[in-house]
Amino acid sequence: MTHLLKRHPLPIKTFLRRSLVLAYSVPADVLEPLLHPGLELDTFEGFGFFVVAMVQSERLRPSFVPRALGTSFFLAGYRLFTRYRTLAGKHLRGLQVLGSETDRPLMMRVGNVLTHYAYRLTEADFTVQADTADVVLRWDGRVTLDVSAKLDEPALPPGSIFSSAKEARRFEGPMPFTFDYEKETNSILRVEGVRSAWDPKLVSVTVRTPPAFADYGVPAEAPRLASAFYLEALPYRWKRGIVERLP
Repeated sequence: MTHLLKRHPLPIKTFLRRSLVLAYSVPADVLEPLLHPGLELDTFEGFGFFVVAMVQSERLRPSFVPRALGTSFFLAGYRLFTRYRTLAGKHLRGLQVLGSETDRPLMMRVGNVLTHYAYRLTEADFTVQADTADVVLRWDGRVTLDVSAKLDEPALPPGSIFSSAKEARRFEGPMPFTFDYEKETNSILRVEGVRSAWDPKLVSVTVRTPPAFADYGVPAEAPRLASAFYLEALPYRWKRGIVERLP
């Protein structure tokens, strides 16, 4: 019965102090074996997308809990862009969870009880100075990501699959919905995120150590950096999860 706890049962709110999101294009046939039942890959010109969202979150707590009792922490989310057709026939775009990282043991424990997000503990350093943001992650004694963003340089990476910022914004993440699969009931769990404003900036990045793709089932040679976006100071909340049994 533990799966019943993992349905994101509480509405949650937080304040996103800063967020850096990297989107990597990957041939669709490489990512499709990772998809949960009921989901399909959200693609662009034959490519799917593996996204890494790095977030400094402040005062995260259930919506009914006072702000002062919230928890501040770092979060890295590893996701795929996907689509889901609801039982009512509505088509939704969202993200499938592959794994998550946080720098707080409490967040890891609680998150793994109440969600399917598969948290592991990481060492995180997310610093912003002048027009530069740097993120370094370490897990089990090794650097798993090292990236630097120039916040005043709106540019796509060399060799990006996108030809313009407008194209890239279709896959900038996070998406309104997060999807996961509940195998105990053959159901899709979806969680809707709500924000009042949304205007991330395209930024130029240097990736010194790429994400540990293989840790999440993606061959290291397949991904190619497609875009990077940065934003600051955003109130955010998640609704309670909704479960739909697949046909």
